[in-house]
Amino acid sequence: MTESAKKYSYFLGCLTPNRYPGIEKATLEVLRRFDIELVDMKGASCCPAPGVFGSFDLNTWMTVAARNLTIAEENGADIITNCNGCYGSLQETNHLMHGNKEKRQYVNEKLAKIGRTYKGTQTVYHVVEVLRDVITIKGIKDAVVQPLTGIKVGIHYGCHFLKPSKVRGQGSSEAPTVLEDIVRAIGAEPVEYRDKLMCCGAGGGVRAAFKDVSLDFTKTKVENMLAVGADCVTTPCAFCHFEFDVGQDEINKAQGTNLQLPVVFITQLVALAIGIGPEEIGLFDQTTQVKTFLDKIGKA
Repeated sequence: MTESAKKYSYFLGCLTPNRYPGIEKATLEVLRRFDIELVDMKGASCCPAPGVFGSFDLNTWMTVAARNLTIAEENGADIITNCNGCYGSLQETNHLMHGNKEKRQYVNEKLAKIGRTYKGTQTVYHVVEVLRDVITIKGIKDAVVQPLTGIKVGIHYGCHFLKPSKVRGQGSSEAPTVLEDIVRAIGAEPVEYRDKLMCCGAGGGVRAAFKDVSLDFTKTKVENMLAVGADCVTTPCAFCHFEFDVGQDEINKAQGTNLQLPVVFITQLVALAIGIGPEEIGLFDQTTQVKTFLDKIGKA
């Protein structure tokens, strides 16, 4: 890396390293192409999950998240993550700790028992923010060597990237545009579909407690994307990626359907357009089939 290279602490979370190392590889390779270095967060734990954990015990949730933030502080580098849930927990804890002295005091009293102190010196970013604000849409477009011309992409934002909108700061949570801008930059076409901003079905403990309800959400979203001719679904969240990938297989086995909408993470999609092969980014290691998608862009 050059002396001027931008450096981030890379928070992997749970699903990325355990289920989808291809997402990690795609993120590393894409950012490396733009002279951005990702530093390991040694000793990082689960974020922890924002919906369920935070709802039951806000103070413990904040303490665990703040411990992760102190690792980034030790690295001297802001956090980047590729999971909406991780982003939600870490970014919101940062926000709460900066704005609530009592919460900060409580958390630091707990962290002191393990020799840590939250200082609040680092910022939490989603990889999408880095693509948009650091690399820039023009920078992505200029780096494309194989535009994904003719590919129709169903975009799924997920919940925690956009909401609560005043905390996330991504603009309108009802009419977001950043993923559409990235998809167009790589030559593909974002498609509009019914209930586009609906949850994938996995969040808030729904998948764990009411799997049939979770899969109903997933099926509805996939069918709505297929109805408008989507060649793949892309998302900025490893958990949403998991739900669409594994969920389609579960629906097919339970209901005798044949849903086969390829699931391609946003950094995997960018990777393909800037000349990184599908084997390098784990596309063949997923549950849903990607061959027809890759055939269409000449990457099979």
